[in-house]
Amino acid sequence: MALPDAGEQARRFARVRLAHRTEVQEDYVELIADLIAETGEARATDLAERLGVTPATVANTLNRLKRDDLIEMRPYRSIFLTAQGAAMAAESKERHEVVVRFLTTLGVSSDIAEIDAEGLEHHLSAETLDAMRRFARDGGGA
Repeated sequence: MALPDAGEQARRFARVRLAHRTEVQEDYVELIADLIAETGEARATDLAERLGVTPATVANTLNRLKRDDLIEMRPYRSIFLTAQGAAMAAESKERHEVVVRFLTTLGVSSDIAEIDAEGLEHHLSAETLDAMRRFARDGGGA
């Protein structure tokens, strides 16, 4: 297989780097939204426990999310999503659900589909997601 044009290859790698930069943001805001929906609040300790990271890692990431206007934090209060953060969380959750439905339609177990979706959801183009959505909706072309 021949190498693609240098400009095309650079564009592809730039897209992957962008996905890597946003995947942590997306994971955090999606989890914050889920915690708020499930328990009524999102706390840093809950994020650390559920993400399997240290409280210091959560604190650093929350500061970046606040800087990027995705969350609001108040002393001794829960974490809140901004409108921009809520939109990112909803989009991320929808992408995750599409990937899970697609994988389970292929015959992948629910547990494995959930695990695999955590990585895939951040790196798929809109075109690929649309194709996955159609495939899962149509039951795999049946």
